[in-house]
Amino acid sequence: MVAAAAAVALGTAGCNGSGNGRTSDGRLKVVAAENFWGDLARQVGGGHVAVTSVISKPDADPHLFEPGTDTELAVAQAAVVIVNGAGYDPFMDRLINATSSTHRRIVRVSDVLHVVGDDPNPHLWYDAPRIPVVVNAVATALAGADPTNAVEYRRNAARTIQALQPLEQSVRDLKAADAGEAVAYTERVPGDLLAAAGIRVLTPPGFAHSIENGVDPSFSDTAAMRALITRREIKALVVNAQAQSGVTDQLQTLARSNGIPIVSVTETMPTGDTFESWQVGQVRTLANALAQ
Repeated sequence: MVAAAAAVALGTAGCNGSGNGRTSDGRLKVVAAENFWGDLARQVGGGHVAVTSVISKPDADPHLFEPGTDTELAVAQAAVVIVNGAGYDPFMDRLINATSSTHRRIVRVSDVLHVVGDDPNPHLWYDAPRIPVVVNAVATALAGADPTNAVEYRRNAARTIQALQPLEQSVRDLKAADAGEAVAYTERVPGDLLAAAGIRVLTPPGFAHSIENGVDPSFSDTAAMRALITRREIKALVVNAQAQSGVTDQLQTLARSNGIPIVSVTETMPTGDTFESWQVGQVRTLANALAQ
């Protein structure tokens, strides 16, 4: 074990930040752990930033992601790094700790939003009402790294927050129409969204935690989920399209046979979408399901 640790140390010792965190054409290098934070950074940074999103494939399971050497180098050379935190992307902490930099600024979303507790829901990008706080934090980091363009970053942040208004309105509309309705989810992915809309979640906590951790839920938790469907105690089953298993597939089959709408959500932003269009689309899909 000591030898292995030494080998890792030797392998990372040379991966230090180089230059001033800029590309050859002068743009700030920004690394976001996930593509939804990367998209918001792109909107705030505009033409002054070059954004690299580590997790970007819509079919990827972020819980199983392992970064490569290219990612380590990008983190080492970045001027700004955006991390979700709350235990969601611990690989980024490893990369940050394994690389040294005199110019790098870290935006940890869980810290920005003051997320606390032993087991918080880490899917913070579904907390629509608080996304503007993150946008302003990104603008502050960019302005600190590039004071010359600070005014433009602030202006772009205000424009991005304005673009988020349809999302916030869609959540308010969902709350007005469906507050108090009950759903079940296979994972906590949309938990903050559902809470903001006043929608009750009846999933046994142990079931969701097991699915998130990639293990089979207990017999009792699975039985409870099945009962929610067969007794029609929920109006929709919300599933994470990026983390399917035999258990979740069986629940979807059961939901279809009992006339329960299935709503698919994703952890990463699909290719071709913006943060706003992605999230608004998912809210509307949920609203349509609850209206059935």
